[in-house]
Parts: sequence; structure tokens; C-alpha cells
Amino acid sequence: MNISLSIGPLVSLIAGILILLMPRLLNYIVALYLIIIGLLGLFGTR
Repeated sequence: MNISLSIGPLVSLIAGILILLMPRLLNYIVALYLIIIGLLGLFGTR
């Protein structure tokens, strides 16, 4: 059985847990997530 994790769901899971623990982090987590997704979209992950 081969289990492979992609980065998107893993980051979402970690961000969700952090937001539950510290709701003030919501703005920072969303901003960082959007910046990272934008950079990956611009430069590609081939």
C-alpha cells in the first residue's frame, strides 16, 4: 500500500489546527497560505 501526501491538504490541516488553538493567527495563516500558493503558481512546481 502506497501512501503519498500532497502539500495542500497537509498545510490546510495544520492551519486548521493552529486556528482552533489560537484564533488570532487566522489573518497571518491565511495571508501566508495565499502568498505561498501565489508563489507556487507563478514559479511552478514541475
